[in-house]
Amino acid sequence: MQPFVPSNQNMKEFTFKAVAFGLLMCVVLGAANAYLGLKAGMTIAATYPAAVIGMALIKLFKGTILEENIARTVGSIGESVAAGAIFTIPAFVIGGIWPKFFTAGNYLTSAFIMFSGGLLGIMFVALLRRVMVEDAELPYPESMAAAEIHKAGQGGASGTKFLFGAMAVGGVVQALSAMSLFATTWTKWVPFKATLFNLTAKGKAAAAQGGLVLTNPGISPAFMGVGYIIGPKLGSLTFAGGMIAWGLLVPIITYFVAPGVLPEQAGHEEWIALSKAVFGGIVKPIAIGGMLVGASFTLFKMRNSLITGLKRSIGDVKKAASGEHTVDRINQDIAFTWILAGVAFSALCTLLIAKFIFGTSLIVAVVAGLLAVILGFFFAAVSGYLVGIIGSSNNPMSGLTLTALVVTALVMVMLGVKGNPGIAAVLGVAAIVCVSSGVAGEMLQDLKAGHILGGTPWRMQVGDILGVILSAAVLFLPLVVLHEGPIKEAANRELGNRAANQVQVVTYSGDRRPDLKGDHTLDQIRAMDPDSQKEVLGLDAGFGSTQLPAPQAGLMADLSRGIVGGNMQWALIVVGMLMGLGLVLMQVKSPMIVSVGMYLPFSTTFAICLGGLIKGVVERLGEKKGFSEAQKTKVENVGVLVAAGLIAGEALVGLVFATFAFFEVPYTVFKEPRFFVLSLIILAVVAAILIRVPLKNAGEKDA
Repeated sequence: MQPFVPSNQNMKEFTFKAVAFGLLMCVVLGAANAYLGLKAGMTIAATYPAAVIGMALIKLFKGTILEENIARTVGSIGESVAAGAIFTIPAFVIGGIWPKFFTAGNYLTSAFIMFSGGLLGIMFVALLRRVMVEDAELPYPESMAAAEIHKAGQGGASGTKFLFGAMAVGGVVQALSAMSLFATTWTKWVPFKATLFNLTAKGKAAAAQGGLVLTNPGISPAFMGVGYIIGPKLGSLTFAGGMIAWGLLVPIITYFVAPGVLPEQAGHEEWIALSKAVFGGIVKPIAIGGMLVGASFTLFKMRNSLITGLKRSIGDVKKAASGEHTVDRINQDIAFTWILAGVAFSALCTLLIAKFIFGTSLIVAVVAGLLAVILGFFFAAVSGYLVGIIGSSNNPMSGLTLTALVVTALVMVMLGVKGNPGIAAVLGVAAIVCVSSGVAGEMLQDLKAGHILGGTPWRMQVGDILGVILSAAVLFLPLVVLHEGPIKEAANRELGNRAANQVQVVTYSGDRRPDLKGDHTLDQIRAMDPDSQKEVLGLDAGFGSTQLPAPQAGLMADLSRGIVGGNMQWALIVVGMLMGLGLVLMQVKSPMIVSVGMYLPFSTTFAICLGGLIKGVVERLGEKKGFSEAQKTKVENVGVLVAAGLIAGEALVGLVFATFAFFEVPYTVFKEPRFFVLSLIILAVVAAILIRVPLKNAGEKDA
């Protein structure tokens, strides 16, 4: 394929403005994806929005298409670092390794993990690039689309208005929600009455009342945007998992356990509380078992592709070591000696983190460093190959990380590691591998787009190193805001309620924080750090809460703590694994996605499914209107840009209000959400935008 800019043509490329705009997008898109991933358990590829925004900014300064390519490359890498971070870093809090999240030590640990993983991914990609990018069997669908966006921009076309317009809509909806002007979710208990073996002995109630917890789709443009991007099939699979959890397992289990734990005349609030407890304590571990089988099955289906990719990677290492490479501009990678130095530095960082921060022995630290490199290389090859086939939006990065975590945990157990140091070492290695595989996939996607446009690989790789350094330095801060902001808000509300009810002392008797056991006055609780407030008051806020479930991080924490700590809920895990096996035997398209749907709040899966159904409606209307292939492609591109804009707008404004909460700046209009009718109107407006805007901009049939 002849590149858009030939190798022998000199054109401005690695300039200050291109790198600066790229770094700005790197932070913004990384923070937005951190917000989305913690709430929905999914991230979206930042390639499209980075391409559109970068193109608009570079054009303002009369830049070249290769400068646009650099800006997009650097700008999109923050998303993959953020994905690796949110899938793993919160696990240190959820798993009890970090009692307090916001400390200087935790910041440095997180920064080194993100930088080590990102650098490892970049170095391995530099070895893999030529074989992967030039392979005609790998279509790189998202890379091709991103390259076409840049090419179209040279002819005057631009999708900027769709992206920024949708960002405004998503931001306004999130602002109205944050100010409590409308309710984003409602929960109702719908009871049914049935006799339970007609038990009347010893005065027990003859009827055991059960029921269903019903909720609405979350009023969230971001969730609907995610559903639109993944489409109706995958959206429906996510919703199916939610139906299994809340329509089958939770009602059945509460039906049988309620007579022993609830009073005869229990109210609806007590039934809802019991249902949530059953979901968290029983259904989630079952979902974890399903995710394990789903991840294993996904990798098994891809075994031939994985083996092929690994063989090609090893072959390319031999070529690079022997100096067999072309010297034309579009084939110049980072020097092989620098690649080896980068890999060694990442391994050393892992060793030092395990030894001096997590407190393991030297042998365990050395093994951790070796595991990070070996697993990082393997999964970088896997991730790059999968991105070449299905795109980075569908890259099963959490499944790859899950596999790496289980392997690492079993190795640590064989070395005799126990307690928090072992759990921390497992999570650290998994985090580095997760960031590495995410960066590798995203970077190969950008390198393919750059190959089409005529970009210089080593300049793109150096730009990504700068992006990884900046992301590692700053992405911990959005995590702090997202975690501690809601805790502070919930704590102030709870303390106000207790003061109004004349409660003066709160007693904490939990085992999770022995240092907090005893009585605490309300003033003492106000003076505590947010994580301690959450523990003492039993707040549902921060990482692992209903509003910020961080499903992958919760799964990583449960698995590492269970395997290394020896307290795994194996009975429930096995039940989930059998369920996952049943899904495989039924030939369900993605057992992993179904299990993730079981793990997420039902309102989230409902909204994602709704977005997927809207995408199906758009596709059906396009068929009905007789759109040509070119029109269908235009509708697809515009729809993705609108969906990405909704996600980015909600995420960025959500971060703003989380910052307000973090600094205790009041912003709510009502104490409780009002105007539920407004919720339905907003839902309809967002749906109309996702349908009408792409269809109206399909262009002419001969376009």
